[in-house]
Amino acid sequence: MRDHLAAAPASVCYAFTLFVTYWTLRGANEITDRHIIFSASTNLANMRRDPVQVLVASAFWVDGDFPWEFIITFLTVMAAAERWLGTLRWIGVFAIGHVGATLGTVTGIAYAVEHRLIPLRVALASDVGPSYGISAVLAALTFRLRGVPRLLWAGLLIIVYVGAAVRGRTFTDYGHVLAMTIGFLIAGSAVFATRRLERESAPHGLGAGPVLLDEADGGFDQPGGDRPEYRHQ
Repeated sequence: MRDHLAAAPASVCYAFTLFVTYWTLRGANEITDRHIIFSASTNLANMRRDPVQVLVASAFWVDGDFPWEFIITFLTVMAAAERWLGTLRWIGVFAIGHVGATLGTVTGIAYAVEHRLIPLRVALASDVGPSYGISAVLAALTFRLRGVPRLLWAGLLIIVYVGAAVRGRTFTDYGHVLAMTIGFLIAGSAVFATRRLERESAPHGLGAGPVLLDEADGGFDQPGGDRPEYRHQ
């Protein structure tokens, strides 16, 4: 466990930050509590006033009870994803998923409010938490698997997120579906680009076939030759 967490510093720091922000809210009175959550929420009103601040702040606050599920997720699944992707790429996938899904959700809310499809109070609702970023990383993890397990994992994510959106029909549910889609697109594009670069850079006509590194799959594809070539990235 020590080695597992030592190789995932961003996930550990994130879990600790959620712990700190939760106890910060617990130490405040109810009025201050609601003010902090509202000021960090990625609702339409805040996004129009100060989008950059709320996009960052919203990911580190959780409204409600102690966020056991988020902290455990970061120390297990997210840490494993960070060990596979590397810290910078893990942060990139998480951030793009969080920001992209938030912007897509807020755009939908703005359209619905403007055309009076939903009540105006939705534009002021609280919306905080790291769930969009987690959804994107979970989708990216699909490409850590191969064959049938990859299809099963992707199918499970689609069933869970799309099913929740069909049942709940909330903008948060739609945001999770969008974040999942973003994760699929990022990881799929990375796998495609990596394979193409390996094919273009591999030597030709040397007897043994080219060595293809499929880093996103976590392994090697070797059409020919006796031993795989190790390449550290």
